Order: sequence, then structure tokens, then C-alpha cells
Amino acid sequence: MTHCNDSAAAEGVNSVRNVPAARRPHRGSRRDPDIDAAVLDATRRLLVTRGYAATSIDLIAITAKVSRPAIYRRWRTKAHLVHEAAFPDLGPDPADDDVAGEIARLCRGALAMYADPVVREAVPGLLHDLSAEPAMRRLIHDRLEAAARRQLAAQLADGVGEGAVRPSVDADTVMDAIAGAAWYAVCVRNVTDLDSAATSLADLVSAGVLSR
Repeated sequence: MTHCNDSAAAEGVNSVRNVPAARRPHRGSRRDPDIDAAVLDATRRLLVTRGYAATSIDLIAITAKVSRPAIYRRWRTKAHLVHEAAFPDLGPDPADDDVAGEIARLCRGALAMYADPVVREAVPGLLHDLSAEPAMRRLIHDRLEAAARRQLAAQLADGVGEGAVRPSVDADTVMDAIAGAAWYAVCVRNVTDLDSAATSLADLVSAGVLSR
């Protein structure tokens, strides 16, 4: 939920199609990091103050003081933009060497993520909009989630080889259990003691994963 390079690669394709090859600028030169930062910041602020439904591309453009085309050159849809604003790609986190420690780290991270006001406003709207966009769901999954799931799968496989992890454990199921439980705890039950919730969740997941 693997990076946003797809949008950069697609940027400006139509506008330069009829320009002689010798005069075509490098597509990457069209990206202005200041515009990116302004749009993402405006999106985050509007999600908290206006909610997902009212956070339109027009309003984001006005708030960020940029044009609509500038936004659509970078993000294919509102859902794509909101996802990047709510879940910035900070690079891969180093995994804990111990499986139980990694599970605890993932539980803490998931609870903290869903406690973020921007994420809490973004998730319901994203789930609705992405239900009709399989291609966008795949793009968003590949952008952030795929690498983390592969990392956990490799770690669990190593744990199975060492006899520390039950052979039947599936990494996707573990990730789904952590993410689903964290979302429900924060967004439905309104849990505020994140440390205690993370400890309880990690204990439960570890009990199902570890062989001892």
C-alpha cells in the first residue's frame, strides 16, 4: 500500500507526442518537487478539515495554488493522490531480526498509522473509490504493501527453516490480521492506549505464528 514512478513516467506523454524528438525535454524535468509537496500538504490538510468526500481535485488545486493539469500530470485519480498523501513512501523499514520482534514492530506501526487523523479520514473513502478500480488497487498495493509482504514472507520462511515458525503460517494472512485488527481497534473501538493495544495484538499474532 512499488513507488510512484508510474505517474512520473506517464507525465506529459500526450503533450509532447507531436513535438520533434530533438526538442523534447526529458519527462522527469517537468516534475517540480515544490508542486508535489504543496499538493500533498494541501490534500492532508483538507482531509482532516473537510473529509474525503469534500476533498475534490478542484479544492486541492485552489488550496495548493496549482492548476488541475499539474495535479493530473502527477496523479491519475483523486484516490491515487489521497493514498500517496495519507501513506507517504518513506522507504523500507529495517526488519527486526527476531520474528516475534518483527510482529511487534508491525503491530505498533499499524496502530500508529491508523491513529493518524489523515489516515482515518482517507481510508473509508479510498475503500469506496477503489472498489471499482482494480488497476488502481494493484498500483497502490505495489507501491507500498508488496515489498513489506515479501519481506515478511522471507522472514517467516527463514523461521520455518529454523524451527521457530509453524510451517502452515502464511505471510499475507499475518499482515491482513495485523492491519485489520489495528484498523478496527483505532477506527471502530476508538482505542487510545496504542502501546497496550500493540502488545496485546502482538502476543495474539505471535501465538499463532511461532512454533513454541
